[in-house]
Amino acid sequence: MTATESAAAVEPQLERHRVELTGYCYRMLGSAFEAEDAVQETMVRAWRGFDRFEGRSALRSWLYRIATNVCLDMLGGSQRRARPMDLSAVATASSPLGPPLPETAWVGPAPDGRIVTEDGDPAELAAQRESVRLAFIAALQHLAPRQRAVLILREVLAWKAAEVAELLDTTVASVNSALQRARATIAASGISATDPVQPLDEEQRALLARYVDAFERYDLDSLTSLLHEDATLSMPPYSLWMRGHADIRQWLLGKGIGCCGSRLIPTVANGSPAFGQYRPASDGGHEPWALQVIEVSAGRVTALNSFLDTARLFPLFGLPARLDPVDAR
Repeated sequence: MTATESAAAVEPQLERHRVELTGYCYRMLGSAFEAEDAVQETMVRAWRGFDRFEGRSALRSWLYRIATNVCLDMLGGSQRRARPMDLSAVATASSPLGPPLPETAWVGPAPDGRIVTEDGDPAELAAQRESVRLAFIAALQHLAPRQRAVLILREVLAWKAAEVAELLDTTVASVNSALQRARATIAASGISATDPVQPLDEEQRALLARYVDAFERYDLDSLTSLLHEDATLSMPPYSLWMRGHADIRQWLLGKGIGCCGSRLIPTVANGSPAFGQYRPASDGGHEPWALQVIEVSAGRVTALNSFLDTARLFPLFGLPARLDPVDAR
Protein backbone atom coordinates (compact mmCIF):
# COMPACT_ATOMS: atom_id res chain seq x y z
CA MET A 1 0.00 0.00 0.00
CA THR A 2 1.38 3.38 -0.99
CA ALA A 3 1.60 6.30 1.45
CA THR A 4 -1.32 7.95 -0.34
CA GLU A 5 -3.44 4.79 -0.12
CA SER A 6 -2.51 4.38 3.57
CA ALA A 7 -3.54 7.97 4.35
CA ALA A 8 -6.81 7.49 2.48
CA ALA A 9 -7.55 4.40 4.59
CA VAL A 10 -6.63 6.00 7.92
CA GLU A 11 -8.39 9.34 7.51
CA PRO A 12 -12.00 8.03 7.64
CA GLN A 13 -11.22 6.09 10.81
CA LEU A 14 -9.96 9.24 12.48
CA GLU A 15 -12.61 11.58 11.09
CA ARG A 16 -15.55 9.62 12.50
CA HIS A 17 -14.40 10.74 15.96
CA ARG A 18 -13.95 14.44 15.13
CA VAL A 19 -17.21 15.79 16.56
CA GLU A 20 -16.97 14.00 19.90
CA LEU A 21 -13.30 14.96 20.22
CA THR A 22 -14.15 18.58 19.46
CA GLY A 23 -16.82 18.47 22.18
CA TYR A 24 -14.29 17.06 24.62
CA CYS A 25 -11.65 19.66 23.75
CA TYR A 26 -14.26 22.43 23.95
CA ARG A 27 -15.19 21.38 27.48
CA MET A 28 -11.49 21.34 28.36
CA LEU A 29 -10.56 24.66 26.74
CA GLY A 30 -13.74 26.77 26.81
CA SER A 31 -13.21 28.03 23.25
CA ALA A 32 -14.61 26.59 20.03
CA PHE A 33 -11.64 27.95 18.08
CA GLU A 34 -9.04 26.46 20.42
CA ALA A 35 -10.99 23.19 20.46
CA GLU A 36 -10.83 22.94 16.68
CA ASP A 37 -7.10 23.70 16.76
CA ALA A 38 -6.62 21.02 19.42
CA VAL A 39 -8.53 18.41 17.41
CA GLN A 40 -6.63 19.26 14.25
CA GLU A 41 -3.36 18.77 16.15
CA THR A 42 -4.75 15.50 17.55
CA MET A 43 -5.54 14.27 14.04
CA VAL A 44 -2.10 15.21 12.75
CA ARG A 45 -0.37 13.39 15.62
CA ALA A 46 -2.63 10.36 15.17
CA TRP A 47 -2.05 10.21 11.44
CA ARG A 48 1.71 10.46 11.88
CA GLY A 49 1.74 7.81 14.60
CA PHE A 50 -0.87 5.45 13.18
CA ASP A 51 1.70 2.94 11.90
CA ARG A 52 2.94 2.58 15.50
CA PHE A 53 -0.56 2.32 17.01
CA GLU A 54 -1.01 -1.35 16.03
CA GLY A 55 -4.33 -1.65 17.84
CA ARG A 56 -2.78 -1.88 21.30
CA SER A 57 -5.91 -0.14 22.63
CA ALA A 58 -9.20 0.99 21.16
CA LEU A 59 -8.71 3.70 18.53
CA ARG A 60 -11.17 5.96 20.36
CA SER A 61 -9.23 5.66 23.65
CA TRP A 62 -5.96 6.34 21.85
CA LEU A 63 -7.38 9.48 20.25
CA TYR A 64 -8.68 10.73 23.60
CA ARG A 65 -5.22 10.19 25.10
CA ILE A 66 -3.68 12.32 22.35
CA ALA A 67 -6.40 14.98 22.63
CA THR A 68 -5.98 15.14 26.40
CA ASN A 69 -2.25 15.68 26.09
CA VAL A 70 -2.78 18.38 23.46
CA CYS A 71 -5.28 20.18 25.70
CA LEU A 72 -3.06 19.92 28.78
CA ASP A 73 -0.20 21.43 26.77
CA MET A 74 -2.45 24.27 25.57
CA LEU A 75 -3.68 24.94 29.11
CA GLY A 76 -0.22 25.14 30.61
CA GLY A 77 0.18 28.60 32.13
CA SER A 78 -2.97 30.02 30.53
CA GLN A 79 -5.48 32.03 32.51
CA ARG A 80 -8.91 30.67 33.33
CA ARG A 81 -11.64 31.57 30.86
CA ALA A 82 -14.75 33.01 32.46
CA ARG A 83 -18.13 34.66 31.96
CA PRO A 84 -18.75 38.33 32.83
CA MET A 85 -20.53 37.19 36.01
CA ASP A 86 -17.25 35.61 37.18
CA LEU A 87 -15.15 38.74 36.63
CA SER A 88 -17.12 41.68 37.98
CA ALA A 89 -19.99 42.64 40.24
CA VAL A 90 -23.40 43.25 38.72
CA ALA A 91 -23.62 46.68 37.09
CA THR A 92 -26.44 49.05 36.18
CA ALA A 93 -27.52 50.59 32.90
CA SER A 94 -25.67 53.79 33.85
CA SER A 95 -22.36 52.02 34.57
CA PRO A 96 -19.48 52.68 32.15
CA LEU A 97 -18.95 49.94 29.59
CA GLY A 98 -15.22 49.71 30.26
CA PRO A 99 -12.53 48.44 27.89
CA PRO A 100 -12.98 45.20 25.94
CA LEU A 101 -11.02 42.23 27.23
CA PRO A 102 -9.09 39.86 24.94
CA GLU A 103 -10.82 36.80 23.50
CA THR A 104 -8.73 34.58 25.75
CA ALA A 105 -10.60 35.93 28.79
CA TRP A 106 -13.96 34.47 27.82
CA VAL A 107 -15.80 31.20 27.68
CA GLY A 108 -17.03 31.37 24.11
CA PRO A 109 -20.06 29.84 22.37
CA ALA A 110 -19.92 26.81 20.11
CA PRO A 111 -22.32 25.48 17.44
CA ASP A 112 -24.05 22.29 18.52
CA GLY A 113 -23.21 20.62 15.21
CA ARG A 114 -19.47 20.96 15.87
CA ILE A 115 -19.50 19.56 19.43
CA VAL A 116 -22.56 17.30 19.84
CA THR A 117 -22.92 14.04 17.92
CA GLU A 118 -26.20 13.53 16.11
CA ASP A 119 -26.59 9.82 16.75
CA GLY A 120 -27.50 8.18 20.05
CA ASP A 121 -30.69 7.88 22.03
CA PRO A 122 -32.54 11.02 23.22
CA ALA A 123 -31.24 10.70 26.79
CA GLU A 124 -27.62 10.61 25.59
CA LEU A 125 -28.16 13.60 23.31
CA ALA A 126 -29.77 15.56 26.15
CA ALA A 127 -26.81 14.75 28.40
CA GLN A 128 -24.39 15.92 25.70
CA ARG A 129 -26.22 19.22 25.32
CA GLU A 130 -26.43 19.69 29.09
CA SER A 131 -22.66 19.28 29.37
CA VAL A 132 -21.92 22.05 26.84
CA ARG A 133 -24.18 24.69 28.41
CA LEU A 134 -22.32 27.95 28.97
CA ALA A 135 -22.73 27.75 32.74
CA PHE A 136 -21.28 24.23 32.88
CA ILE A 137 -18.34 25.14 30.63
CA ALA A 138 -17.68 28.10 32.93
CA ALA A 139 -17.83 25.80 35.96
CA LEU A 140 -15.24 23.49 34.42
CA GLN A 141 -12.81 26.39 34.08
CA HIS A 142 -12.54 26.53 37.88
CA LEU A 143 -10.75 23.17 37.86
CA ALA A 144 -7.07 22.45 37.45
CA PRO A 145 -6.51 20.97 33.95
CA ARG A 146 -6.03 17.33 35.04
CA GLN A 147 -9.03 17.53 37.39
CA ARG A 148 -11.02 18.97 34.49
CA ALA A 149 -10.06 16.00 32.31
CA VAL A 150 -10.98 13.53 35.06
CA LEU A 151 -14.39 15.11 35.67
CA ILE A 152 -15.26 15.24 31.97
CA LEU A 153 -14.11 11.69 31.28
CA ARG A 154 -15.75 10.20 34.37
CA GLU A 155 -19.00 12.15 34.70
CA VAL A 156 -19.72 13.47 31.21
CA LEU A 157 -18.37 10.66 29.04
CA ALA A 158 -18.96 7.91 31.64
CA TRP A 159 -15.51 6.34 31.42
CA LYS A 160 -14.52 3.91 34.14
CA ALA A 161 -11.95 5.00 36.69
CA ALA A 162 -9.52 2.35 35.42
CA GLU A 163 -9.87 3.66 31.84
CA VAL A 164 -9.17 7.23 32.94
CA ALA A 165 -6.19 6.07 35.01
CA GLU A 166 -4.73 4.33 31.98
CA LEU A 167 -5.29 7.36 29.78
CA LEU A 168 -3.62 9.72 32.27
CA ASP A 169 -0.84 7.25 33.23
CA THR A 170 -1.87 7.31 36.88
CA THR A 171 -3.65 5.15 39.45
CA VAL A 172 -7.34 4.54 40.07
CA ALA A 173 -6.91 5.99 43.56
CA SER A 174 -5.45 9.17 42.07
CA VAL A 175 -8.34 9.44 39.59
CA ASN A 176 -10.92 9.00 42.37
CA SER A 177 -9.17 11.60 44.51
CA ALA A 178 -9.04 14.09 41.60
CA LEU A 179 -12.75 13.50 40.94
CA GLN A 180 -13.63 14.24 44.58
CA ARG A 181 -11.59 17.45 44.52
CA ALA A 182 -13.14 18.48 41.22
CA ARG A 183 -16.66 18.00 42.55
CA ALA A 184 -15.83 20.01 45.66
CA THR A 185 -14.30 22.86 43.65
CA ILE A 186 -17.34 23.18 41.39
CA ALA A 187 -19.69 23.05 44.37
CA ALA A 188 -17.69 25.78 46.13
CA SER A 189 -17.68 27.97 43.01
CA GLY A 190 -21.44 28.30 43.14
CA ILE A 191 -21.60 27.77 39.38
CA SER A 192 -23.55 24.89 37.95
CA ALA A 193 -25.38 23.93 34.82
CA THR A 194 -28.84 25.39 34.32
CA ASP A 195 -32.11 23.46 34.08
CA PRO A 196 -31.85 20.08 32.31
CA VAL A 197 -31.96 20.42 28.55
CA GLN A 198 -35.17 19.21 26.94
CA PRO A 199 -36.19 19.30 23.28
CA LEU A 200 -37.99 22.53 22.44
CA ASP A 201 -41.71 22.07 23.02
CA GLU A 202 -44.52 24.18 21.61
CA GLU A 203 -44.51 26.49 24.63
CA GLN A 204 -40.78 27.20 24.26
CA ARG A 205 -41.09 27.70 20.50
CA ALA A 206 -43.89 30.17 21.11
CA LEU A 207 -41.76 31.99 23.70
CA LEU A 208 -38.87 32.31 21.25
CA ALA A 209 -41.22 33.48 18.49
CA ARG A 210 -42.54 36.19 20.81
CA TYR A 211 -38.97 37.12 21.74
CA VAL A 212 -37.96 37.53 18.08
CA ASP A 213 -41.10 39.54 17.31
CA ALA A 214 -40.61 41.85 20.31
CA PHE A 215 -36.89 42.35 19.66
CA GLU A 216 -37.30 43.07 15.95
CA ARG A 217 -40.14 45.55 16.64
CA TYR A 218 -38.06 46.85 19.56
CA ASP A 219 -41.12 46.69 21.78
CA LEU A 220 -39.36 46.82 25.15
CA ASP A 221 -42.57 46.36 27.13
CA SER A 222 -43.28 43.09 25.32
CA LEU A 223 -39.63 42.05 25.46
CA THR A 224 -39.20 42.55 29.19
CA SER A 225 -42.48 40.74 29.84
CA LEU A 226 -40.76 37.62 28.48
CA LEU A 227 -37.78 37.94 30.84
CA HIS A 228 -37.47 36.34 34.24
CA GLU A 229 -37.37 39.02 36.93
CA ASP A 230 -33.72 38.11 37.60
CA ALA A 231 -32.74 37.77 33.94
CA THR A 232 -29.20 38.82 33.02
CA LEU A 233 -27.69 40.63 30.05
CA SER A 234 -23.99 40.27 29.20
CA MET A 235 -21.88 41.39 26.24
CA PRO A 236 -18.42 39.79 25.95
CA PRO A 237 -15.77 41.12 25.28
CA TYR A 238 -16.98 43.61 27.90
CA SER A 239 -17.05 42.57 31.53
CA LEU A 240 -20.12 44.69 32.28
CA TRP A 241 -23.30 42.72 32.94
CA MET A 242 -26.62 43.57 34.51
CA ARG A 243 -29.62 41.88 36.06
CA GLY A 244 -33.33 42.62 36.13
CA HIS A 245 -36.03 44.17 33.96
CA ALA A 246 -35.35 47.80 34.82
CA ASP A 247 -31.63 47.89 33.98
CA ILE A 248 -31.94 45.70 30.87
CA ARG A 249 -34.76 47.87 29.56
CA GLN A 250 -32.88 51.10 30.37
CA TRP A 251 -29.74 49.80 28.67
CA LEU A 252 -31.59 48.82 25.50
CA LEU A 253 -33.29 52.22 25.36
CA GLY A 254 -30.05 54.07 26.20
CA LYS A 255 -26.57 52.91 25.25
CA GLY A 256 -27.96 49.94 23.38
CA ILE A 257 -30.46 51.91 21.28
CA GLY A 258 -28.48 51.07 18.15
CA CYS A 259 -30.10 47.62 18.36
CA CYS A 260 -33.43 49.17 17.35
CA GLY A 261 -34.41 47.82 13.94
CA SER A 262 -32.30 44.67 14.29
CA ARG A 263 -33.06 41.38 12.56
CA LEU A 264 -32.51 37.97 14.17
CA ILE A 265 -31.47 34.80 12.31
CA PRO A 266 -31.97 31.58 14.32
CA THR A 267 -29.21 29.10 15.11
CA VAL A 268 -28.25 26.85 18.04
CA ALA A 269 -25.33 27.22 20.46
CA ASN A 270 -24.32 25.27 23.55
CA GLY A 271 -27.54 23.27 23.63
CA SER A 272 -29.53 26.52 23.70
CA PRO A 273 -31.47 28.60 21.17
CA ALA A 274 -29.36 31.34 19.65
CA PHE A 275 -29.68 34.12 17.09
CA GLY A 276 -27.38 36.03 14.82
CA GLN A 277 -28.27 39.68 15.48
CA TYR A 278 -27.90 42.15 12.60
CA ARG A 279 -28.18 45.89 13.21
CA PRO A 280 -29.36 48.36 10.53
CA ALA A 281 -26.77 49.53 8.02
CA SER A 282 -26.73 52.85 6.16
CA ASP A 283 -27.66 51.20 2.83
CA GLY A 284 -30.88 49.73 4.19
CA GLY A 285 -29.39 46.30 4.81
CA HIS A 286 -28.21 44.86 8.11
CA GLU A 287 -24.71 44.18 9.44
CA PRO A 288 -23.58 41.59 12.02
CA TRP A 289 -23.64 42.83 15.58
CA ALA A 290 -23.85 39.92 18.05
CA LEU A 291 -24.44 36.23 18.50
CA GLN A 292 -27.19 36.00 21.10
CA VAL A 293 -27.29 32.80 23.16
CA ILE A 294 -30.64 32.64 24.95
CA GLU A 295 -31.15 30.73 28.19
CA VAL A 296 -34.71 29.69 29.02
CA SER A 297 -36.23 28.28 32.20
CA ALA A 298 -39.81 27.83 33.43
CA GLY A 299 -41.33 29.64 30.48
CA ARG A 300 -39.15 32.75 30.74
CA VAL A 301 -35.89 33.98 29.26
CA THR A 302 -33.31 33.93 32.04
CA ALA A 303 -30.23 35.21 30.19
CA LEU A 304 -29.28 37.15 27.07
CA ASN A 305 -25.64 36.37 26.29
CA SER A 306 -24.55 38.64 23.44
CA PHE A 307 -21.12 37.77 22.02
CA LEU A 308 -19.84 40.64 19.89
CA ASP A 309 -16.95 38.89 18.09
CA THR A 310 -18.99 38.52 14.92
CA ALA A 311 -15.99 38.50 12.56
CA ARG A 312 -15.11 35.01 13.80
CA LEU A 313 -18.38 33.75 15.28
CA PHE A 314 -20.69 34.32 12.32
CA PRO A 315 -18.57 32.22 9.91
CA LEU A 316 -18.26 29.53 12.61
CA PHE A 317 -22.04 29.35 12.89
CA GLY A 318 -22.63 29.58 9.14
CA LEU A 319 -24.42 32.91 9.48
CA PRO A 320 -24.53 35.37 6.55
CA ALA A 321 -21.85 38.06 6.39
CA ARG A 322 -24.62 40.66 6.07
CA LEU A 323 -28.30 40.95 5.17
CA ASP A 324 -28.98 42.86 1.97
CA PRO A 325 -31.97 45.18 1.87
CA VAL A 326 -34.11 42.60 0.08
CA ASP A 327 -33.17 39.97 2.70
CA ALA A 328 -33.88 42.31 5.58
CA ARG A 329 -37.52 42.92 4.68
